Amino acid sequence: MKKELLSAEDFEPPSTSTALGEMPAGTEFPPPYKNPSKIVQIRRVPSTPRFRVGPRASAFRKRHFPQVHSFEWNDWHWQLANRITDIGTLDRMLRLSEEEKTALTNVGRRFPMAITPYYTSLLDRDNPSQPIRRTVVPVIQEHLLSPQEKDDPLGEEHDSPVPGLVHRYPDRVLFLVTEFCSTYCRYCTRSRIVGNGKSSLPNTARWEEALKYIESTPSVRDVLLSGGDPLTLPDATLEWLLSRLRRIPHVEFIRIGTKAPAVLPQRITPSLVRTLKRFHPLWMSIHFTHPDELTPETFQACERLADGGIPLGSQTVLLSGINDDVSVMKKLVHGLLRARVKPYYLYQCDPISGSSHFRTPVEKGIEMIRGLRGHTTGYGVPSYVIDAPGGGGKIPLLPDYLVGREGEDLLLRNYEGNLYRYPDPGGAFGV
Repeated sequence: MKKELLSAEDFEPPSTSTALGEMPAGTEFPPPYKNPSKIVQIRRVPSTPRFRVGPRASAFRKRHFPQVHSFEWNDWHWQLANRITDIGTLDRMLRLSEEEKTALTNVGRRFPMAITPYYTSLLDRDNPSQPIRRTVVPVIQEHLLSPQEKDDPLGEEHDSPVPGLVHRYPDRVLFLVTEFCSTYCRYCTRSRIVGNGKSSLPNTARWEEALKYIESTPSVRDVLLSGGDPLTLPDATLEWLLSRLRRIPHVEFIRIGTKAPAVLPQRITPSLVRTLKRFHPLWMSIHFTHPDELTPETFQACERLADGGIPLGSQTVLLSGINDDVSVMKKLVHGLLRARVKPYYLYQCDPISGSSHFRTPVEKGIEMIRGLRGHTTGYGVPSYVIDAPGGGGKIPLLPDYLVGREGEDLLLRNYEGNLYRYPDPGGAFGV
């Protein structure tokens, strides 16, 4: 199928104010277009590379949004305004199972559903067991709660000196800048707070309180922006926030945690990249789950970010029946490397309320690392970690490569299972 070309997608609604110290106006959440067939007026940048639409998304748009031009489809505001949030709309696009219908009828009681049209185009219409479909479409198991599960298993609220800020490690803070995501993952560790609003608009009073805390805490050298998804904020709002952080002398390092390149790649416009690259050193952690997310659109989004000098790392949650197979994980990390994304973390799924159907035994995570280490390039092997319940932080786990000590030698096991000796006279490690 011929790929569509978007001739000009470098668009951001003009803000009435971009002065430092002022929250930009004009950042309200866009309503659904009253006339979907009308082409959005787009500010064109002649040097902007064209954004290619993959064959799957193109076929989906023509089937379910025939009146929508590719200009609109590739406008991230349109994608947000037309998220699939109800059973009726989703049932027209997918053949929902009875289990899914039952879960969707009760979905609002715990955690809302929202999926961008783009990401919906990647879902298998006829297969409820498709891995990425299971990550975004509710199932009834979400309502089954076990005694070991909690709404805040990581104890983030305990480590929150001011609302919206988590200070767990000595030199860094987690800044929850929004409660809004373009697409909600059913295993979200912050499902207690995300999805409560219909807009990505920030709570400016909360932001100011968090910024004052960072300014008054010289030990903080690293700020991770998360949420929710920070990239659902407009460029002007992000620019304002990044400018404020860059004015703090002891903040050396800024990170952004996002899933936008996987679920809303249209968000990665040249305008956004130009904004972000002004605030280096700035790194980005991207949430990827499965090889099915590595589409032409996602590759282009990552390419734009990497070309902007932004180092990219992936964060993947190990999920039962979704990506807990070595061959699937290897395909994912190989694809990420081709997209110029370093596989960074593989997380054991947090014991959030209603997550038992997603969680694997810890041995499965060790199996993933054992199946990658030595069998593919070291750049493709993430760190397998458990974010310890109760606020213990990330604890890395490795296979038993260190067998023990025999005399002055360490006994080591390699990726093939063979034993080797390493001379370590006088050492006590491995005793």
